[in-house]
Amino acid sequence: MVQGIIIPADDKAPLRAATFEKPEDFDRAVDEWAEAVHIPHVGVRMHLNLEGSNRQLSYNRRATFLWWFYIPGVRGEARLLGDIVLVGLAHNEEESADLTIEIRRQLLEPGVYRVRSRERGGGRWHEEPIDRDDYLETVIWATLLMEMSSALEVQIACIGYGGGARKP
Repeated sequence: MVQGIIIPADDKAPLRAATFEKPEDFDRAVDEWAEAVHIPHVGVRMHLNLEGSNRQLSYNRRATFLWWFYIPGVRGEARLLGDIVLVGLAHNEEESADLTIEIRRQLLEPGVYRVRSRERGGGRWHEEPIDRDDYLETVIWATLLMEMSSALEVQIACIGYGGGARKP
């Protein structure tokens, strides 16, 4: 049994926690033919519909930008289509695991996030003046900043969860 999150292609639909009892459950959640895309340094894998383009599934903006943020080499080269299942990546990378508590919290609970940037190679981090209350919307803005200037390093800081702030 694996605990994960479904990222719907419909931007208006909320992300939802899901339990997957067996590998076939991934296929069912993405409307058959699941293929895995790994984001190893974050420890997650995305299950997506391999036939998304042929079946004319909708563009999944939130999942695509999450992928592009952490794997810049695919930015602009490919888009993820249809609903996406996000689960943890097991140590052997062939199996799925539960998402970490931190990732589940970022994606499912209300929080306050801020984008920080600096020139590559060091220097002081500069904080964007706008706080965002959605982690994926913050990821989208951070990815757009990286796309605008390859000279920037970009990170996302959590300013707080729920009503209580915490230091980044």
